[in-house]
Amino acid sequence: MAAWSSSPSLRHLLLLRPRVPLGPTCLAGSFSRRHVHSHSRRRLFSSASSSTLTHGDEASTHVDADGVVDVNPPRGTRDFPPEDMRLRTWLFDQFREVSRLMTFEEVDFPVLESEALFIRKAGEEITQQLYNFEDKGGRRVVLRPEITPSLARLVIKQGKSVSLPLKWFTIGQCWRYERMTRGRRREHYQWNMDIFGVPKVRAEAELLQAIVLLFQRLGITSSDVGIRVSSRKVLQAVLNMYSIPEHLFTEVCVIVDKLGKLTREEIEKELMSTGLSSEAVQGIIEVLSLKSLSKLEEVLGSGVEAVADLKKLFSFAEQYGYADWICFDASVVRGLAYYTGIVFEAFDREGKLRAICGGGRYDRLLSTFGSEDIPACGFGFGDAVIVELLKEKGLLPDMSRQIDDIVFPLDEELEGPASSIASSLRKKGRAVDLVEDKRLKWVFKHAERINASRLILVGNSEWERGMVRVKILSTREEFEVKAGDLE
Repeated sequence: MAAWSSSPSLRHLLLLRPRVPLGPTCLAGSFSRRHVHSHSRRRLFSSASSSTLTHGDEASTHVDADGVVDVNPPRGTRDFPPEDMRLRTWLFDQFREVSRLMTFEEVDFPVLESEALFIRKAGEEITQQLYNFEDKGGRRVVLRPEITPSLARLVIKQGKSVSLPLKWFTIGQCWRYERMTRGRRREHYQWNMDIFGVPKVRAEAELLQAIVLLFQRLGITSSDVGIRVSSRKVLQAVLNMYSIPEHLFTEVCVIVDKLGKLTREEIEKELMSTGLSSEAVQGIIEVLSLKSLSKLEEVLGSGVEAVADLKKLFSFAEQYGYADWICFDASVVRGLAYYTGIVFEAFDREGKLRAICGGGRYDRLLSTFGSEDIPACGFGFGDAVIVELLKEKGLLPDMSRQIDDIVFPLDEELEGPASSIASSLRKKGRAVDLVEDKRLKWVFKHAERINASRLILVGNSEWERGMVRVKILSTREEFEVKAGDLE
C-alpha cells in the first residue's frame, strides 16, 4: 500500500468520508437475545456422543445422533454477547455506585452452596425450585436460589473478627427452577444490600434510601414506582388475636404472600386447610386488606410493636425525603420464612411487572444455622425486571461501543511503528484498536461501527519525518502531528 501523502485517492477518500453515528445496539428490555427461531436453530458440529438432559417434565436434547450441538443456552438462561454485556456492566456500576454512596463494602460467595443452607421450614416455594444435586464426593449441593443465607454463613464464619454494624453488598447470580414470565427467568443476577447489628428501623430507612437513590439515578420517579411497606409483626398480632398456634405462622405467611396472585376464595380455602377457623381466616384477610396505617392502628391499637415500628419508619421517610415513594400495604408479607419485622417490595405503578425488588428484617436467621442471632435486614434487587421497566419508560442508555483511536499502517513495513504508537497511547489510558491487513474503506466503516474518536494513519512519507496523520472523525478535521506528541 502506498504512503498517505503519495496516494491522492486515499487522501480524497479520507476527506470525504464523514463519521456517521450508529444507532443504539443495546438490548431493549432484556439481556437475553435469540437470533433464530426454534425451528431453524443454529448448530455447532461436535464429536460428542448423543445425550439428553431432563429436569422435571421438560427434556432438552443438546447433542443429536449426528453429533450436532444445539448452541442455544439452556431454557431460562442467557448468553451475554458484547452489546448485552455492556448493558449489564452499566447496571452493575449503578448498583456499586449507590452502595459506595451508602458506605457499604462489597463481598462475594460461591454460587455453589451446601443444600442444607437453603432447606428450611416446609411450605416455602423456594425449596421446590432448587437446582440441587449430589456432587462426586457424595455431598448435597445447590446452585444458590438467593443470597441472604450465603451472607449469613459468611457473617457466622467471620465471627468476632468483624465489628458491628456490618454494611455489606454483593452482586451475584441466583438460580431457581420456576415458571418463566416477563422479567423472571431461571437464573438472574441480584444486588443485595444487608445491615447486621442494627436492631432499630433506622436500618430499614437506610436500605429504602438506597433503593430510592438507585431509581433516581436511573431516571425513574415516584410516579413510576412505589414501595409497599408492612411488617410481619402485623400478621403475628392478628394471629395472637385469634389464639392461633405459633407453629402455623410460617405456613400462614407463605399462603397470604399469594394475595394478588390468587383469588380471595382460593386464599381462604388454603388458610382453612391449615386448621384455622372461619372467623380467624376472615380476620386475617380483612386486616391484610388495609392500606392505611391509621386504620391499622385502630384495629390493633397503638401499643402494638408493629404499629410503632411502621410509624417510626414513615417518620424517617419524611426526614430522608422519600415519603412520596412509600405506602403502607398490610398484604405485603414476603414469601421467605426468615423475615421477622418490617418487609417491603417495590412495584411499578402501572402494574405491568412483577416486584422490582424486595426485602425486610430477619433478626432470627443466624440461629437457624446454629449460631447466636444478630439483628439484620436487607433486600434483593434483580437485574431483569428493572431493565424491563427502563425499556417501558424509554430510559435505557445508549450502549453503543466507543473507543478512542484506530491506528492503521498504510504499508506492511509500517506495522512495527504502528504497534509502537498503539502501545504508547494505551499506556496513556486511551482505548486503541490496531488494525492491519485491511482496505482503507473497511477501516472507515469499522470506525463508524465502533464509534472511534480518531483515526491515526501511519504512512511512509509522514513516518520518514516522524509524523502521523490524524483524522477527527466527528468533525472531519485532519492534521499531521509528531508521533511522540500524540496524546
